[in-house]
Amino acid sequence: MRITTLLPVALLLSACSITNPADERAQGLSRLGEQLFSDPRLSADGITSCASCHDPLRAFTDGRKISVGAFGRPSTRNAPSLLDLEDMESFFWDGRLDDLHETLLQPFTAPNELANPSIDHVVQVVKDIPSYRRDFQKVLNGRSLDERALTDAIAAYLENLDRGTNRYELAQEGGSALSAEEKRGLALFEGKAQCAACHTPGTTALTDNQFHHAGIGFERASGRIKSLVERIDDAQRSRSQLGNLILEDEEVAELGRFVTTRKAADIGGFRTPALRNVANTAPYMHDGSVPTLEEAVDRELYYRGIASGRPIALTVDEQRQLLAFLHSLSLE
Repeated sequence: MRITTLLPVALLLSACSITNPADERAQGLSRLGEQLFSDPRLSADGITSCASCHDPLRAFTDGRKISVGAFGRPSTRNAPSLLDLEDMESFFWDGRLDDLHETLLQPFTAPNELANPSIDHVVQVVKDIPSYRRDFQKVLNGRSLDERALTDAIAAYLENLDRGTNRYELAQEGGSALSAEEKRGLALFEGKAQCAACHTPGTTALTDNQFHHAGIGFERASGRIKSLVERIDDAQRSRSQLGNLILEDEEVAELGRFVTTRKAADIGGFRTPALRNVANTAPYMHDGSVPTLEEAVDRELYYRGIASGRPIALTVDEQRQLLAFLHSLSLE
């Protein structure tokens, strides 16, 4: 009798733990974020979405030299992967924003991205779609469907992506996932090749979240700093206008971190990119001007040698080993 009496109670408690309302809302918000991320109805041309430039099947890049937005408008930037957002201390190649929600808002109204007239317009588009209106009502728990709700949903999706585990990470956990050649490449990465000076070992993203120079594209802005600063000043009334200018003006775009800090040392400085899936995210650099991983490594070694005052010369075998290690950073 006692067992018969207690069994339904145990089942009820178990069911309650499985269907926690807060967990359900969080999962629902993430699912909505995934839908919004891939929905072309949230663009001015009705055919472009966030996923157009950050394709989940391409490690959230697009394979293009520079991304192309609504109405086929090209930008000035290569689309970086979004798989390591949780490890980022600031966003965009120049680190001009440190708030994820503000970062997620900008593409909706940037003329070279989704090109909407305003974020209020985007919110209204979402409200006018019955399925969105119904599903947001379920997860917002009385909150209004506004721009923050949209970015909360997209952030929930991106921050909960299944990033997988590559063989380097398995090795960091004590496994023997790397081949002998890849292990030699790792030793070069951390030592002679000096990659670890910027691509911090032990972190999943392999980045120091700092900004460095690789001699890419600066000739487009060289000798025109004063006039470019005037353009920046005109746009600096709002961060969104500054972001639009960077995506539209190739010369301003090449100033890199300087646009934010106005420090001469930051002219032409760009974020150390994350290396997860690096072998699958060509082309490389902020402007996509380096087509292959081999060329990217050669360029990085050259400029790292200049920065340290000691040229880095790898043998053919060492270059192969270093590249083998970089390939181990991709998911199988």
